[in-house]
Amino acid sequence: MEATSKKFKSVDEYISSFPKDVRTLLEEMRTTVTQAAPKAQEVISYNMPAINQHGVLVYYAAGKSHIGFYPTASPMQEFKDQMTKYKTSKGAIQFPMDQPIPIALVKKIVRFRMKENAERALAKAALTKSKTGSLKTK
Repeated sequence: MEATSKKFKSVDEYISSFPKDVRTLLEEMRTTVTQAAPKAQEVISYNMPAINQHGVLVYYAAGKSHIGFYPTASPMQEFKDQMTKYKTSKGAIQFPMDQPIPIALVKKIVRFRMKENAERALAKAALTKSKTGSLKTK
């Protein structure tokens, strides 16, 4: 049931390429991640939906029998005790299509990633400022 090899230009286009039952789950995931990160921008990255705020926060996609959620590696460690009933890998969680999406967990992970990205952006800005500040002549 995975999407074709088509290059998607928008999240709407991606979601609309699936049967109704899968679209419903993808829309639920979309609503959940965008509620958790209301200022984030929806993008297509690696040909799947993602949300971006100071860099990509999370990705999600439909698999054959699951919704894949890709928050990167650090939340996988942070929330591992809450993921024991799901198939996981270093940076991915599989939510079976025949079970409800764990909305509270997804929102916690998105908020965790927002904090990580914001801290990284602040550190990068401080580094840039210190480098450019030291080059100025007085």
